[in-house]
Amino acid sequence: MKRILIFGKGFFGQRLQEEFGCELTGKRIASLQDAKSQIRKYKPQVIINCIGHRANNVDECELDKEKTLFSNAFVPVILAEAAVRENVRFVHISSGCIYDFDYRRDKPIKEEAEPDFFGLFYSRTKIYAEQALKSLGKKYPILIVRPRIPLDDRPHARNLLTKLIKYGKVIDLANSVSYVPDFVKALKHLIEKNARGIYNVVNKGALRYQELLEVYRRHEPGFRYKVVSYKELGLVRSNLILSVRKLEKSGFKMRDIHEVLEGCVKKYVQY
Repeated sequence: MKRILIFGKGFFGQRLQEEFGCELTGKRIASLQDAKSQIRKYKPQVIINCIGHRANNVDECELDKEKTLFSNAFVPVILAEAAVRENVRFVHISSGCIYDFDYRRDKPIKEEAEPDFFGLFYSRTKIYAEQALKSLGKKYPILIVRPRIPLDDRPHARNLLTKLIKYGKVIDLANSVSYVPDFVKALKHLIEKNARGIYNVVNKGALRYQELLEVYRRHEPGFRYKVVSYKELGLVRSNLILSVRKLEKSGFKMRDIHEVLEGCVKKYVQY
């Protein structure tokens, strides 16, 4: 495995550091010099940007637009420029929540589709970063990976299952989901292949949240939840299905999301 340095001690940063066994820095990046100092200190071959701001949920990003904009849009550009200057590869953890999606008409969204979901400030900042990095990546080794709605086999505030258990309400719409253990394996694959450009890194198929909660209820029979319409929820969200054809063409076989549910929940309740 290449020498990797991860920026950001959030959910993805800590999980990737644990799985990769690499260095992780939590230094605040406010300038090009901040980024270059960390690269020179750790001397990585690859840096992975896991810095981002979404607070407890994407709605809270509306309350602190300056922090959201700086963390999600400016920091990725600063790190990418530092990587270019220090001659190391750059990997950016982006987001798949950047598209509008019509379930009656649209097919799973491919990477080359132009992002068009601007209903949330969080999504706009992710689009800003992607557009800048996409341009820079025409000449330099930049990889952009798009996870979406992380599902993990251990409790965490960012874990989809933890959220659904807490909310007790789910919408009846199919969505692309990234099972974190599979996401980690796919990311390792892309890094080892020196992949460049944008990749959707989600599991095949699409998940209706009640499918996950029904598996959970088999392990916790007393659990109850309610299915509500998206309109009844009263929140602006990006609901969509992403294509994984490009990832699979790279040589990585991504499991269908329904294949992971039983194993995921079994580990979750025993954790």
